Amino acid sequence: MMKILFVSLGCDKNLADSEEMLGILQSRGYEFTDDEREAEVIVVNTCCFIHDAKEESIQTILDMAQCKIHYKCQALIVTGCLAQRYQDEIYKEIPEVDAVLGTSSYDAIAEAVEEALKGSKPKVFQDLNRLPDIRTERIVTTGGYYAHLKIAEGCDKHCTYCIIPKIRGNYRSVPMEKLIHQAEVLAQKGVKELILVAQETTVYGKDLYGEKSLHKLLKELCKISGIQFIRILYCYPEEIYDELIQTIKEEKKICHYLDMPIQHCNDEILKKMGRRTNKQEIKDIVEKLRREIPDIILRTTLITGFPGETEEAFEELMDFVDEMEFDRLGVFTYSPEEGTPAESFPNQVEEEVKADRQCEIMELQQDIAFEKSEQKVGREMLAMIEGKVADENAYIGRTYMDAPNIDGYVFVNTGEALMSGDLVKVKITGASEYDLIGELV
Repeated sequence: MMKILFVSLGCDKNLADSEEMLGILQSRGYEFTDDEREAEVIVVNTCCFIHDAKEESIQTILDMAQCKIHYKCQALIVTGCLAQRYQDEIYKEIPEVDAVLGTSSYDAIAEAVEEALKGSKPKVFQDLNRLPDIRTERIVTTGGYYAHLKIAEGCDKHCTYCIIPKIRGNYRSVPMEKLIHQAEVLAQKGVKELILVAQETTVYGKDLYGEKSLHKLLKELCKISGIQFIRILYCYPEEIYDELIQTIKEEKKICHYLDMPIQHCNDEILKKMGRRTNKQEIKDIVEKLRREIPDIILRTTLITGFPGETEEAFEELMDFVDEMEFDRLGVFTYSPEEGTPAESFPNQVEEEVKADRQCEIMELQQDIAFEKSEQKVGREMLAMIEGKVADENAYIGRTYMDAPNIDGYVFVNTGEALMSGDLVKVKITGASEYDLIGELV
């Protein structure tokens, strides 16, 4: 049977789509390889959220196109956001591509591969606002002990810097019964941590059930045997509601961790961004979360150099970061995306200024993170083991405070034999800016 090389780029939501496609292809009898020299079919699931992601996607497609010349590749398939946005340009500029699939059409991956191998160069684009109909079990590629559960597709927010609604469609929740079934299957396969993702998780269910229903979904997921950690990403601050806070507080399996992208704090910039909150409202929700759940870990993301960001607005942001002391924080420089309103805004900021401001915030955050890490010394906490440190009696793990591939680690010193996915109690004995050191209790 033919061997397929699958390359997944971009965010964890894209990875969830890739895993669904892998499951479909496996059900059709295809085999998989990591060796581009052996691959007869190559699928690239692309991203184009910001300029760098777009460049990476294009370069990856070009690199994989060389496999048609030098190795065994007979068909090159492009899926995902770049494919949705530039379907005609991809065929025109990269003639080596044999099939293109849109973001709502990845459930047709097997048919696209078959048609591409016949030489028909299919373009598969269905209604952008449909949910793909998946009837096969996905293949988890994260190591088996944690998996992303994509609870919704698309977005209705239309922030002025963001292209996602145009390439992912309107917000549409995955029916709860489908998510519960998928989570049960994942648990049966050994998954212990579920990471809930969507363009925005906080408004889950509003389109299907007439009200925000993330708290109801969480309660059902907590009932699943084998699931030990449930983590929530991408919560817009203005949409966090009381029932959700109470559910996080009361359900033992839900990590006291919330990813809450705020992007800025200056009211004028937030308004230009099309965000639906202001500085005081952000402060209020942070204070409420910390009051209700004292050990909660708050992660956020910011954008520097948005059009019109003056030195005063940036200093206000620095002061805000210093005051709020977010536990985890990432910073992007503003990227003017083709087709977004912000691309044509006046007072665009120079790239060098954006980058300098990004560095300043990250230097400040490093000090905050180190101080917070030092406060954890002496505490005992659960850690999920991810792997062993080579040639040492130590393992790499994550506590409830750290999402995989985003945050830090805890290095666990022990002579005992542990396995990836083991949940162990660790006493914290040391700290660096973003990582902890501990010993097995």
